[in-house]
Amino acid sequence: MQDQDDELAVALDAALRGDPAAFAVLWRAHQPPLLRYLRVIVGESAEDVASETWLQAARGLRGFTGSPAGFRVWLFTVARNRAIDERRRARRRPEEPRDLAERDLPGSRPDVADEVLERSDVDWALRVIATLPKDQAEAVMLRVVAGLDVAQTAQVLGKRPGAVRIAAMRGLRRLAQHDEVRRRRGDPGHTDGV
Repeated sequence: MQDQDDELAVALDAALRGDPAAFAVLWRAHQPPLLRYLRVIVGESAEDVASETWLQAARGLRGFTGSPAGFRVWLFTVARNRAIDERRRARRRPEEPRDLAERDLPGSRPDVADEVLERSDVDWALRVIATLPKDQAEAVMLRVVAGLDVAQTAQVLGKRPGAVRIAAMRGLRRLAQHDEVRRRRGDPGHTDGV
């Protein structure tokens, strides 16, 4: 972990000086947990919100001062703000999804990569976490998936550390009692609704 922090510190320093390769190092390190967090928070819009987050990060990076941990907090704060904006936009202008038939997309074939991702354990876990109340889901995602500590999570969410601890603890307890989690664990107390 220390080696990764050292590498990110070097990359952050170079990115602050305008090095695009260093910014790419930051993106590779932070994009997976950022995208997982956003999938729980905004669902299908996660990739769009992540793109907006990175655009804002690229524009605002020169004004950033701090450590790699501070960068993570700043990045997830930007992502949360973009997610809030997306939820507001979606409420103001709801889109009506339309299933496209194969004939609507010339030369289209099912994407094997998408099919694999849909079946993955990570996708399953994100769907289960998304069933939690919003404050608990965010606390769990930032603490467990993004790897932020309590103080950093509190900073991103604009809450007190005690409130973050409670939300994360309640969320993890709910997850432990979730029917799908118990079934996957082979919990003998799970009755499958019987």
